[in-house]
Amino acid sequence: QVQLVESGGGLVQAGESLSLSCAASGFGFNNQAMGWFRQAPGKERDLVAAISSKGGSTTYGDSVKGRFIISRDNAKDMVYLQMNSLKSEDTAVYYCNGALGYGSGWVRPWSSSWGQGTQVTVSS
Repeated sequence: QVQLVESGGGLVQAGESLSLSCAASGFGFNNQAMGWFRQAPGKERDLVAAISSKGGSTTYGDSVKGRFIISRDNAKDMVYLQMNSLKSEDTAVYYCNGALGYGSGWVRPWSSSWGQGTQVTVSS
């Protein structure tokens, strides 16, 4: 079955950096575009960034462009999110999932099975 395990969150000051990791298993990772999503309290879960199956292209939400970098290692079935210049509005639980519709302009979660997420808290 699909398993997604996120890690790397924490409490940081505004302007600092964090690096998130996601270990994926139970599906053909190398053939699946992947994404990071986040959910802040009282808000819907939104796409943060996505990467194509082979890592050749990426896309970012407007609020994180120029600050976050998504990458993947297909040899390890891992996807990463480097978050720089963090802001208080980046505070959320971060999740990884497959990126259904990558390249179509409408990216949404591929699997209904979510990991536990990792909490990112940015203090101002």
